[in-house]
Amino acid sequence: MDIATILGITVFAGMVVVTVLIAEGKAGFTPFLNVEALFVVMGGTFCALLVNYSLNQVLGLGKVLKKAFSADEEEEGGEIITTFVQLATKAKRDGFLALENDVKRLANDFMKRGLQLVVDGSDHDFISNMLETALGFIRERHKVGQEIFYALGTYAPAFGIIGTVLGMMLMLNSITDVEEVPRRMAMALAAAFFGLGAGYLVFLPMAGKLRRRSEEEILVKEIIIRGVLLLQAGAAPSVLESNLKAYLEPAKRMMIRTGAAGRGP
Repeated sequence: MDIATILGITVFAGMVVVTVLIAEGKAGFTPFLNVEALFVVMGGTFCALLVNYSLNQVLGLGKVLKKAFSADEEEEGGEIITTFVQLATKAKRDGFLALENDVKRLANDFMKRGLQLVVDGSDHDFISNMLETALGFIRERHKVGQEIFYALGTYAPAFGIIGTVLGMMLMLNSITDVEEVPRRMAMALAAAFFGLGAGYLVFLPMAGKLRRRSEEEILVKEIIIRGVLLLQAGAAPSVLESNLKAYLEPAKRMMIRTGAAGRGP
């Protein structure tokens, strides 16, 4: 579970609760318990999502949401580089076929597929095309998930405004009944609160988090592609290491140099 995502949402919710308690006491939560406003905003938002995207894409929203809330389990670029240096050292000594058992033990499926192509004797162009094609499909899948959350972040505030307008219309329609005015006004303002809160606290930040995680995952996979191609070309371990380190920040490069010392495949 990603603590940062949960913490950001719960801390803001706590701030709202504390603010209401300080200002109004326990009775002050009544305007927020407005089912009509929530129904208009959330219902309208997801109906608009159905209009914009296919049913399969919308049904797959749960998997994307799980990724936004789950901790990032993608292997670090430094670990990937260390593994490549170890494999390159062994390949120089014993040949590519000696890497087969090491490749089978790899946890990273993308790296495993690329290295298996090297062990199988595939040429440079074939390996490059296979891995770049797979990376392109990964980018596309990530793009759809990000777009859905950006869309939710756009629709929710808009339907908050629609709910506000609807509440105002109902209030003005029942202006002769003074007792109905506060309830209608509460619905109008609650709709705006729900829409803006969902859009700018949940949906848009999640879209941003998914985009950053996608960039990090793509970077790791680009390191893998480069490493596989250098390994297939027979590059020396030192050359391979210096090439792959260029993808990382200087501080992370230093960590690789100290952390990889004395380790073998």
